[in-house]
Amino acid sequence: MMGLELIDLGKTYTGRAGKPVEVLQHIDYHIENGRFVSITGPSGCGKTTLLRIMAGLEKASSGRVLLQGRELRGSEGKVGLVFQQYALFPWRTARKNVEFPLEILGVKKQNRKRTAMEYLKAFGLEAFESKYPAELSGGMQQRVAIARTLISNPDIILMDEPFGALDSQTRNSLQEFLLNIWLERKETILFVTHNVDEAVFLSDQIIVMSERPSRIVKIIDVPCPRPRDRTSRTCNRIRRQVLDLL
Repeated sequence: MMGLELIDLGKTYTGRAGKPVEVLQHIDYHIENGRFVSITGPSGCGKTTLLRIMAGLEKASSGRVLLQGRELRGSEGKVGLVFQQYALFPWRTARKNVEFPLEILGVKKQNRKRTAMEYLKAFGLEAFESKYPAELSGGMQQRVAIARTLISNPDIILMDEPFGALDSQTRNSLQEFLLNIWLERKETILFVTHNVDEAVFLSDQIIVMSERPSRIVKIIDVPCPRPRDRTSRTCNRIRRQVLDLL
């Protein structure tokens, strides 16, 4: 199956006094369609930079990014990105935030309103359609952000620490929520997290990255059947393996 392919990807910034700072080095990876993959590694190793390159927000210094076998030049609407900070428009209601990608695509007002309401209902937010982000809890805001990303049916979804700002109970609840959505829709997800438990619970596969200049240290398959027991022997073994590599 096709999917997203990173070929010898590298990224170098110009640092102080014009000295080069190599962030990513020789990143090679292929994620098949419909897989849930987490990326973890030391703080500052370039995980977010890697996602921004895949999203078309930054250019790689070397290498290529292929999506469905074609070179990805900018996101072209095929890549969805969910941030830790929710990135909702504070002046738009929950429904208007979810509608926004369809508005950009030129979908007629009634059609985009109907579709946005379908998403809000599916995400348990139907009663909050007229609420502004400041009137919603952090978990609700993130569900709105995920709905806004999914409504345009991207080929791949990139998530950058989307639950990092939430308390542990809300975080666990949203992990379950995201997993159920993914199991139903089977989009391809690349999920950056510092939380090893989260990576093991959610993922088909975990990419462990090194310190800068960052490379892929190991790719670990997660064979635990779903629904997963977070404390199972297999999950604990994989958790220890990832922690040892970090």
